[in-house]
Amino acid sequence: MTDLSNSTIFPKGTKVATNFIGDAYLEMLVQGDELFDVPVGNVTFAPGARNNWHVHEKYQILLVTGGTGYYQEEGKPAQVLREGDVVQIPAGVKHWHGATASEWFVHLAMTKGATTWLEEVSDQQYHSI
Repeated sequence: MTDLSNSTIFPKGTKVATNFIGDAYLEMLVQGDELFDVPVGNVTFAPGARNNWHVHEKYQILLVTGGTGYYQEEGKPAQVLREGDVVQIPAGVKHWHGATASEWFVHLAMTKGATTWLEEVSDQQYHSI
């Protein structure tokens, strides 16, 4: 197992208190404003950590920078993600992402528009992958 507890090339950030299960950390690299309207966050997931199901108003792009994780759209099987993978998530697609049970996982998230947070990914859903 690769130790990514200090993230990868960007700072790990602070622990996320809501909409995540387990230990996840966020460092905003671009806040998003009138000129640069696509916030960019570095998200670091400890083994077993994941975010809740959610949808984006416009889109999200994930750039995996380290570790091994999952991405799953509602009604589809989970995809394993590794360093160098890119995921393009269209508007309105219900999904979640996070670490595998045994590996750290780090990605950059570029999100256009608002995020609507939904229910947790249950332990049963997560462990059935």
